[in-house]
Amino acid sequence: MRKSEFELIRDIFAPLTESDPKAFALRDDAALLDVPTGFELVVTTDMLLEGVHFQMQDPADAIGQKVLRASLSDLAGKGAAPISYVLSCAWPNALPQAWIESFVSGLASDQKQFKVHCIGGDTSASTSGLAFSLTAFGLVETGKMLLRSGARPGDDLFVSGTIGDAWLGLQILKKRLDCEDEGASGWLIGRYLRPEPRTCLGRKLVELATASLDVSDGLVADAGHLAEASKVSITLRMDDIPISQPARDLGPDLAELITGGDDYELLFTGPPGRRSEILDAAHETGVPVRRVGIVADGTGVTVVDAGGRKIDLTSTGFRHF
Repeated sequence: MRKSEFELIRDIFAPLTESDPKAFALRDDAALLDVPTGFELVVTTDMLLEGVHFQMQDPADAIGQKVLRASLSDLAGKGAAPISYVLSCAWPNALPQAWIESFVSGLASDQKQFKVHCIGGDTSASTSGLAFSLTAFGLVETGKMLLRSGARPGDDLFVSGTIGDAWLGLQILKKRLDCEDEGASGWLIGRYLRPEPRTCLGRKLVELATASLDVSDGLVADAGHLAEASKVSITLRMDDIPISQPARDLGPDLAELITGGDDYELLFTGPPGRRSEILDAAHETGVPVRRVGIVADGTGVTVVDAGGRKIDLTSTGFRHF
């Protein structure tokens, strides 16, 4: 038999506060946050829904990690150091307590890795599947948060990591794609289940990048978000987009990889004069970074091949509506 709402909070979720006195062991209606002098609080919220952002067949602990990591990735894109979060959960009544405990174990593991802790949230019954909403808090030096709107004509466009792995992992999980190499299959699925928020790289970019965001809707779609906010155009060079070897071995349509989404990598711009510093910062954090395009006057995003010819895409990325 599953514990009651308040027993779940007291016994399973309260330990996630890591005894922060200003979280009040989740026994009050609110928590307190301190903001040190010279810093601003960065706040971001993500909602993850069963069947949209994760599958019920996914491991419960991995779902917990993805719920947290999606918001940590947003903070990374703003150059903020994560400090805490609040989590709201909607549970189907038939969901076993063991599933909830595994979900929380994923959160607890990531709290240690990313040095954050829970300070509050809410729980509710659900009649239409699992749903989570997580609001994460981070700190950035006053006036230095990286925006989408700072890109300028002449800037380089960079992306971290590799693109398309998570999309392929999802296709493998859904039996839409065969991968005979178990090692490659497991790695690609892992990229879907447990994205890597680039929090350390994001902090390094505060003094170097002109604009930044994380890639969740797909590389092309998020480049479009950056271009629109900055009132510029962006040209993406298909041959320069980093694709992992396991992804290349499957021989997918590259257009699908750059529009599939769920990458949770950083897409950012910087002036050519800071190029070497940006690459040095990437090396220091152990996160590969590739220059994939250029910013210019105009509007929109154009993807070109090695000869500079425009590549027509049937989709630009994930859309909720």
